[in-house]
Amino acid sequence: MPDTDVAQPFPDLLRAQIRHGFTAAQQYLAAAVYLDSNRLPQLAKYCYGKSGENRAHALRMVQYLLDRDLDVRVEGLNEVQSTFESPRAAIAHLLDSERTIAAQITALADAARTSGDYLGERFIQWFLKEQVEDVAGMTTLLTVVDRAAGDLFDVEDFISRELRTAPRADVTAPKMAGAAKN
Repeated sequence: MPDTDVAQPFPDLLRAQIRHGFTAAQQYLAAAVYLDSNRLPQLAKYCYGKSGENRAHALRMVQYLLDRDLDVRVEGLNEVQSTFESPRAAIAHLLDSERTIAAQITALADAARTSGDYLGERFIQWFLKEQVEDVAGMTTLLTVVDRAAGDLFDVEDFISRELRTAPRADVTAPKMAGAAKN
């Protein structure tokens, strides 16, 4: 009888995380379209950018598996919510998603460390840093939405002033599958 307490190996968890990453990208895209349809261009632009960021994260994981000559599979997505009760509900949903991803990335780091996969542990460190930033950013955004007390023009102004929507260059980021090789 197999031992059910044995943790999944790091590469298996990473393959699952690729699916979660592409799902997160699609979730941000769905929220962006919802916000765009509600004539909230700054919120929508922010979410479109986060969609691309999550896609890039998944592609970095694909490249890592390719570089390690490990099996890579890109499979279907998990369920994506495309309608929301309100713009606040969309942002709250995205924050919950970021918290879930943070827990998944933490589990990846634990699996790599526990199994002695030092290359995997080193690789996943960048994603841990990213998740701290992503959860903090969405927490701030939800706080601003709540403080605006329904005045979404204030939220739009905050985003245009304070939140970076253009991707920033990060020389410490792992390689991304499909990106130009140097």
